[in-house]
Amino acid sequence: MAGAAAAMAGAGAALALLDIGSPLRAPFTLFFLIVAPACGVAAALRGLDPLSRAVVAAGGAVAVDLLTAQAMLALHTWTVRGGVVAVGAVSLLLFLLAHAWRHRGRGTSDRTT
Repeated sequence: MAGAAAAMAGAGAALALLDIGSPLRAPFTLFFLIVAPACGVAAALRGLDPLSRAVVAAGGAVAVDLLTAQAMLALHTWTVRGGVVAVGAVSLLLFLLAHAWRHRGRGTSDRTT
């Protein structure tokens, strides 16, 4: 199920970035714009139970989308391609920051030889 969702989100991003006219472009791109930030937010919420994590991640995804669109509109840089790239970049940054935070301090060893 997760693989199909990732493929659908990737296809949505690709359809939007390559400007391919397809009836699946709008739903798949919308799916990407919700799932990508939700995965980034959910990665940071390891301590919550699964239902709470899903609800908070969905709300966070909407917030990331709205804040990205608002910032791009305020800077007069709004394009569909730019919006998809910006949301993808913010989502990747959230995911990498959560991953780095979780693995912080594991690289050093306390053993002495």
